[in-house]
Amino acid sequence: MQQRFARAETLSRHVDQGRMFRLLMAVPFTVLALAWMAAAAKAEEIIKSHGISTFGELRLPADFPHLDYVNPDAPKGGEISIWGFGSFDSMHPYSTKGRSGGLSTIFFESLLDGTSDEIGANYGLVASSMEYPEDRSWVIFDIRPEARFSDGSPLTAEDVVFSYELFRDKGLPSFRAVLQEQVESAEVLDTYRVKYTFKEGFPTRDLPSTVGGLPIFSKAFYIENDRDFEESSLEPLLGSGPYVLGEMDVGQTLVYERDPDWWGADLPMNIGRYNFDRIRIEYYADYNAAFEGFKAGSYTFRNEASSKSWATGYDFPALTDGHVVKAELPDGTIATGQSFVFNLRRPQLQDPRVRQAIGLMFNFEWSNETLFYGLYERVNSFWENSELAAVGTPTPEELAILQPLVDEGLLDASILTDEAVMAPTSGERQLDRRNAREASRLLDEAGWTVGDDGMRRNAQGETLKLEFLNDSQTFDRVINPYVQNLRSIGVDAVHNRVDNAEATNRERSYDFDILTTQFPMGYQPGSGLLQYYGSKTADTSVFNLMGLKNEAVDKIIDKVIAAETEAELIQTVRALDRVLRAERFWVPQWYKDVHTVAYYDMYGYPEPLPPYALGNLDFWWYDAEKGEALKAAGVF
Repeated sequence: MQQRFARAETLSRHVDQGRMFRLLMAVPFTVLALAWMAAAAKAEEIIKSHGISTFGELRLPADFPHLDYVNPDAPKGGEISIWGFGSFDSMHPYSTKGRSGGLSTIFFESLLDGTSDEIGANYGLVASSMEYPEDRSWVIFDIRPEARFSDGSPLTAEDVVFSYELFRDKGLPSFRAVLQEQVESAEVLDTYRVKYTFKEGFPTRDLPSTVGGLPIFSKAFYIENDRDFEESSLEPLLGSGPYVLGEMDVGQTLVYERDPDWWGADLPMNIGRYNFDRIRIEYYADYNAAFEGFKAGSYTFRNEASSKSWATGYDFPALTDGHVVKAELPDGTIATGQSFVFNLRRPQLQDPRVRQAIGLMFNFEWSNETLFYGLYERVNSFWENSELAAVGTPTPEELAILQPLVDEGLLDASILTDEAVMAPTSGERQLDRRNAREASRLLDEAGWTVGDDGMRRNAQGETLKLEFLNDSQTFDRVINPYVQNLRSIGVDAVHNRVDNAEATNRERSYDFDILTTQFPMGYQPGSGLLQYYGSKTADTSVFNLMGLKNEAVDKIIDKVIAAETEAELIQTVRALDRVLRAERFWVPQWYKDVHTVAYYDMYGYPEPLPPYALGNLDFWWYDAEKGEALKAAGVF
């Protein structure tokens, strides 16, 4: 998508006068004057704008009245309620300690904010404007003087730098490591101006947006309350966002209330957004209990994740009486990359043949037909449902990236000629005999042979043990047949269902063989890839759960981050996708290109919805007339 910058200004900057003097000695003055003016103009060119785009220009002008997809006249008021899984014991979402409450980032704003209909664009939010050179080696943000924290105190450049330093020194380890590589300094220029200078040698394409997207906390509140950013806490840090904490029943209920004095309510970025007076989250121990709660009216909006419930469960009185809307709304986003992921730190999972064999035994086609009512499509790519997904054999542009890595011995030469790895297909029966034979062959090759008891063992006599870690009741029906298939070929597979607290602790300590996770990728990926797939953060990242350490992947990520055009980025990401899929550290699951939602009929939303967000907690609104009608009918 092409974008349009607002006006750019040229600001005075110094030029190399010594070089000008040497030129003066060699050419006529009039020629020199023209050359000096051209060189000076180039050196002085500083862009000042209301936002920034990764490539091209911003679509919205500096004086845009509101985002294109919102209803600027949306009424304020009412409540929307959703459900949360399990429980929570913290309101600090930026620490590895504790399980943070749902939406607990809602308190915080950032200098820049993105939109739901424009890729790679970020507009001023807390910042009114920004300036940076063409090479983006630094950026200065002008903070809106009217910005306030929710206690009424001013938000200043000092708070911005303080927040950056918290993330740099005490943030999630993987993010901390990446940030320290990128930023040379953050400095307060005056009360409402802050400057970031970036390190030489690191691509700067995304860095203004990266630092501009950091949440901002109140320095005074943090110090006065003696907070530690690395520790969990039930008291949220003080932010400047549209909502404050209203009610909290630990592990059960969370209520966020719209701040009536929110400083940013009239900003063009916020018109038509944050319309609900209250957002409530009700926690349930499992999906079935949560669905029963929805049917009973305990909460009012459900984004249905269970295909069985969607296909067979929506026949309760509130729906048949017309009080509940059941709808499929378009979803144009990249698939979440939901998958079973292997822990490559485990010795039995280091051989790719073993991982390929295990993947062959998951029968998606049978699962989709028997368990999911044909609702899903198979995930094949980390960028599924986008043009970034690798397809077929490598393009010439991909080959130019991959060939040097093959020459260095970092990739097998087959990557140059083979088609991109696709998830295996299976037959209509739960156990696909053909795939079972191929999986058995691969395991035999890898040294896991079948003994007299039917179990596969290595040369040391150890069984090929594989534990599925699961904290979701609804996944039992998916995992149990998969375990049966694996055991049929001699894999010592077991399904271990645990509560969500244990699952969280074991996941964060990498104490698992295989579990379900997601790889949510963006349309213009950058340094965030280092946290998901980079070797340096493999032992500290909460995102690189598989512990991937691959030099070829690292080098391609560097090229993705350094891509200077959108076309170059697309080809480089495709090459990365191809290499990641060849590593077979996942068994891809499924996705759908619609939002399957149900809600009590008292909400409105703009039509059409933007392509990249459902936005039910963002730009939907409460219809008071419909709400009163439901109350009159005795629904609530």
